[in-house]
Amino acid sequence: MNILLSIPFLISIPLVIFIILLSPLFTSNEIIIRRFSKSVFGLHFLYAFLMLIFFNPANPYTSSISFFGLDWVQSLGIKFSLKIDSISMILVTLTSFIFFMASISSKFNIRKNHKFYYSMLFLLEFAILGIFTSSDMFLFFLFWELEMVPAYFLIGGKFQENYEYQDDAKKSAIKFILFTFFGSMFMLLGILLLHYYNFIANGILSASFSDIIDSTIPNGIQLFIAICLLIGFGVKLPIIPLHTWLPDAHTNASTPVSMVLAGILLKTGAYGIYRFNFELLPQSFKIIAPILAIFALINIIYTACVCYAQTDIKRIIAYSSISNMGLVLLGLCADNKIGLSASVFHMVAHGLVTCGLFMIAGIVYLRFKDRNINTLQGIAVPMPRLFGFAVLIILASIGVPMFAPFVSEILTIIGAMNADISDIIKFTALFSLPLLILSSCYMLKFLHNGFFGEVREEFVKVNDLSVHEFIVLASILTGLIIFGLFPDAIIGMINF
Repeated sequence: MNILLSIPFLISIPLVIFIILLSPLFTSNEIIIRRFSKSVFGLHFLYAFLMLIFFNPANPYTSSISFFGLDWVQSLGIKFSLKIDSISMILVTLTSFIFFMASISSKFNIRKNHKFYYSMLFLLEFAILGIFTSSDMFLFFLFWELEMVPAYFLIGGKFQENYEYQDDAKKSAIKFILFTFFGSMFMLLGILLLHYYNFIANGILSASFSDIIDSTIPNGIQLFIAICLLIGFGVKLPIIPLHTWLPDAHTNASTPVSMVLAGILLKTGAYGIYRFNFELLPQSFKIIAPILAIFALINIIYTACVCYAQTDIKRIIAYSSISNMGLVLLGLCADNKIGLSASVFHMVAHGLVTCGLFMIAGIVYLRFKDRNINTLQGIAVPMPRLFGFAVLIILASIGVPMFAPFVSEILTIIGAMNADISDIIKFTALFSLPLLILSSCYMLKFLHNGFFGEVREEFVKVNDLSVHEFIVLASILTGLIIFGLFPDAIIGMINF
């Protein structure tokens, strides 16, 4: 069976479909494009899930591609090498699932430029899968940069009829590119220095993660490299004050794009910190971890307060994402198995929750052409099924037992409380625990203001959920419940 499970095949499927869709020979019929794309996303998720089923943590998937018998850039020790370990496997499966859900939700949210939209969606999936499977620093950076191209067009593209936020979406796309370029400059500098000093210290001219030996690199150089890498990954995570691109980009993009950006794009930043700072530069990470924990606490506090003051549904969800990514960062800072497990688990839980919340926000906007919670009210009357899903997913988002976020939040606090690096991390855990109550405040405010109250006359005849919308919300809710009841399905895979 393992012969049939190939990393190159897994990541090349989206690239091949991207080329096919852009081909002038492929039909321009919207229905065929949509159904073809949805089918491929579904089959890709099944393939990723099959790899997950047969995955053995003790024997990760590996692959290396040579060109005419030579490595990618052999003179510099740069290889086109791929690897899927436990954490990569979890995130790859999550990526494939969220793209599948986004493709289903695109039926009613995408009204024009279907060919270009779906091709960019496939290219973005290819880039993200490349990030999660790269085992070479420069290959990782290649996919990291490639990710910007489809993300830019998806955020600022014209895919909806008379979309009132279109002008803002273009500005948000430019802002996203500028911030990412800024972070990428520091990130590339860090990779170049790590590659160079590893060669100077160890005589190994290689960019493979497995060939980096941090203990022989001078401490000052290590620390500088770690800071450069953190700036690059901190933009995507995002870490305050590098976060200002996120609320605009996630708010003004179409619903399926918001689902992908919030559900999986932010995880690339956390994964980069884990793969580079946590694994390759552990000594420097132990020095930086207490400071990072303070930034994680600021993420949780500041954005939760800002979130409560928002009235736009999508901005509430966008800011809540920053707050939740603070928990992911805090789990990494704990530098122990519990904290790492919590961090990875919360990436999955948060990915599912935000995917569901953005789907709800998109449905509300499609029906009522409004996202302001102060003017929306009584939605529960004409849309009882949406109300039921909204209640459950919002309860999941605030960490109610039985749902996945409850497990990850508790594990994060336990992991941080057991951190041996510094007492500062333990104090941040103590302060972050009661502040998690803030998430209940702004999410319940959204639920109360939007769904309760006397329904407006023009809202009475609005249709409830369609089959496509029901499938997406039901699938997400099922995942949240399954991982909430059986968390070891994820935690048991993680090696430390």
